[in-house]
Amino acid sequence: MARGLKRKLRQWLYLTHRWIGIVTCLFFAMWFISGVVMMYVAFPGLSDKERLAALPEIAWEKARLSPDDAMKAAGITRYPRDLRLMMLDGEPVYRLSDWSGKRQTISAIDGHAIAGISEQQALAIASHHPASKSPRFEEMIDRDQWSVVARYDVLRPFYLVNLGDDAGTKLYVSSRTGEVALDTTHHERVWNWLGAIPHWIYPTILRQDQSLWRSVVLWISGICLIVGITGIWIGILRVRLKRRYSGGTVSPYRGWMKWHHITGLIAGLFVLTWMFSGWMSLDPGRYFADRGGMREALQRYAGHDAPTIAAQLPPTPVGAVEVRFVWFDGMPLMILAARDGTLTPTDAATGAIAPLQPDRLWKAASHLEPQARLTERQVLSDYDAYWYANHRTRELPVLRAVFDDAHGTWFHISPLTGEVLGRSDANRRTYRWLYNGLHSFDIQLLLKYRPAWDIVVILLSILGTIVSVSGVVVGWRYLKR
Repeated sequence: MARGLKRKLRQWLYLTHRWIGIVTCLFFAMWFISGVVMMYVAFPGLSDKERLAALPEIAWEKARLSPDDAMKAAGITRYPRDLRLMMLDGEPVYRLSDWSGKRQTISAIDGHAIAGISEQQALAIASHHPASKSPRFEEMIDRDQWSVVARYDVLRPFYLVNLGDDAGTKLYVSSRTGEVALDTTHHERVWNWLGAIPHWIYPTILRQDQSLWRSVVLWISGICLIVGITGIWIGILRVRLKRRYSGGTVSPYRGWMKWHHITGLIAGLFVLTWMFSGWMSLDPGRYFADRGGMREALQRYAGHDAPTIAAQLPPTPVGAVEVRFVWFDGMPLMILAARDGTLTPTDAATGAIAPLQPDRLWKAASHLEPQARLTERQVLSDYDAYWYANHRTRELPVLRAVFDDAHGTWFHISPLTGEVLGRSDANRRTYRWLYNGLHSFDIQLLLKYRPAWDIVVILLSILGTIVSVSGVVVGWRYLKR
């Protein structure tokens, strides 16, 4: 009975891998090929540097309202999560975001709320972009392939403006606030159909429903994970390293099936870890979800909660395209941003440049976790395993505040502006390895000495593609029979 049961289980193992593998190998091949494309072409977005480059210099002489007046006009009762002054074409405006995510735009000239902009205003805003040549309005868009994610919901619908440049740049200008939310180029739009869209299973009709998209990807990647496990199991059962098959070969197969068997044994572990980490990217069970409490931590760090800052607007600082009004350890600051991304902290009361002192930074950091002790004060001048750059740059140097709480919390803080750049705990650092480490090979030794990272990932992707394509060919032949 035991022998018969064993034979039956092995038969089901082969059948499961064969028939489910016919479909899933198509997904495997798609993921490996599109993953290589994603190494060099990211999904369209708008970085802070790109956003600042598209802003005109602030016309300070037109700004008659103070930040306090703007907060009063907005009717807020607590200091907002974000408060900035910038230009909306030729008009200085305050942009406020409260802690619930609600956004408001207030004119710095007369304090009226701006609830929408016209097509002509959108074209004027687009004309300030450095790539703008002959901007023209294309269409009004609520949601498309590039603006599908939920973070754009507060800005919809968009004026889609073609800048008329050689790169085919298109801007998404919010019809509500006049903010440039996103830009795409022809290069990005074409290559993402071979990269991120198939890799993330990202068609608009599916991705616009976050819950449905998440369920579909979890199920597909989960089934593919089972196929990978059964494939490695079968590969080990069929290989002979000592008592070899006729002709001295280690595999009983020939042709495409032999390619599938041997490359599957060589690259099987990597294929399996890529499938597992891809499945983990969606955090099944929400075990690694953020634990919350960031709002309270940032408010303690600011040391001020009332909707006041009493800032003295500078007369005419050259080159400033945006100013952010913040509280830091009970001290009011203005962070001036130039078009090239250069940031300058100044005293909000006097307008004088105010470099932040290390002692003051660490003192403010100690308030982030009041029930724990700040045990380590690290200054990172180079990237490490948990603060690194891949596809996007990160600020250096950076401060790392390490606490002895039960969660093992770390905060990363900008020594230039005092901004809290991120928080992680033991759970998130584990997730960093289970997802980023296994899936993207974000290993500092490889990233530091590029193109070592490129070579390793491309070679493994080629092996994975061979396993997948050979599986597709073998599966097709089974279907034909």
